[in-house]
Amino acid sequence: MVGWFNVVSIVLGLVAWILPIISILKYKEHFKSWITFSIISLIACSAALFFQIYSLYERVKAQDWTALLDTMSIIVSLPAILIIGTILFNVITLSMYRNRAVQF
Repeated sequence: MVGWFNVVSIVLGLVAWILPIISILKYKEHFKSWITFSIISLIACSAALFFQIYSLYERVKAQDWTALLDTMSIIVSLPAILIIGTILFNVITLSMYRNRAVQF
């Protein structure tokens, strides 16, 4: 069961990064749904972090201490990378489209 939480977390993390990248790539096409994509990206990032925390909770509840000790460095570093990447991609998207709105 805990493995599924990790899979869902990875998929949501990829969604959190892919949506702003799509917005960035469609900049020249006057993409109008960029703000919706950014909001969904932030929601996906939050959900991915929730599933990681819930996975950690399930391991503690099962008292699987060896799994916790073996994976704790990854459990701490990957969410940090996810948050930094999601914020960075969304800030880039926001600044690109905000500059476009100022030009018109």
